[in-house]
Amino acid sequence: MQIALGTRGSQLALAQAEIAKQTLLRSGLVETVDLRVIKTIGDQRLDLRLDDSGKSFEKGLFTKELEQALLNGEIDLAVHSLKDLPTEAVEGLLVDAVLPREDPVDVLISKFPDGLHGLPKGSLIATSSPRRAQQIIHLRPDIQVCAVRGNVPTRLEKLVRAADWSGIILAQAGLQRLGLLPERERLSFLDATLFITGLRELLPAAGQGAIALQCRENDAVVRSILSQVNDPVSWDCVRAEREFLHLIGGGCNVPIGVYARLVGDTMTLAGIVFEEAGRVRQGSVTAPFKSPLDAAKTLFQEIYGEDR
Repeated sequence: MQIALGTRGSQLALAQAEIAKQTLLRSGLVETVDLRVIKTIGDQRLDLRLDDSGKSFEKGLFTKELEQALLNGEIDLAVHSLKDLPTEAVEGLLVDAVLPREDPVDVLISKFPDGLHGLPKGSLIATSSPRRAQQIIHLRPDIQVCAVRGNVPTRLEKLVRAADWSGIILAQAGLQRLGLLPERERLSFLDATLFITGLRELLPAAGQGAIALQCRENDAVVRSILSQVNDPVSWDCVRAEREFLHLIGGGCNVPIGVYARLVGDTMTLAGIVFEEAGRVRQGSVTAPFKSPLDAAKTLFQEIYGEDR
């Protein structure tokens, strides 16, 4: 069987599409995979400010054109960074598989060693994510944050050339897939030495580090293939994270971090929500939950109690 796989055209998107392609081929159920590049609004509109858990993704900045190609029958599958997908499904489409998830941790790439606590007072950090920005300011109120767009190499170049920037924050999974994650936490770029530190104190975006495969709901053949390549542990974790977003309001325009870990039948789910009024809500639950939805409901109750 031949599969037409739709993807964005960025370097990272193509790297992820290649991972999906090789996974499909290794399944033995697919003979050839044809990669088709489709430009999205988010790729074309670099002036837009992004929010990895808010209303900007409600309209599918990085997904809408891929989903339309699926609905039109131009492709059989779409490959996405799961964190880009809205929690509300598109009628006729569904995410039916996720590949084994990379570590979803955020990383600080800085001109100074020792991570977040090694930054000088008043440092300027660049990130496109309000979730990252709010957590950084929550931990270090003296730090200033500015927005940045562009692919990973472009952002690294901006960091090196901007004298007033101390660092940028990126997802470790993206650096890993691009082959830019060094073993000794140092990165040489444009003759500059940069320091890389995992920010374990930050909670990632829902689904961060996971590659999602989306298909038509009525395509039984493709869905059968996806059932063989889906990673069950990653699937349960990202479902719990996305269910938590959905319970809060799905397209709510507030920064949210959430992360699930599954060991055996015990899941740990932690979340942090920055409300518009300035209140920060956070919590964590650990138990042998019956389902990802059950875990999400328990965390929601832990954080909000009787407030909702």
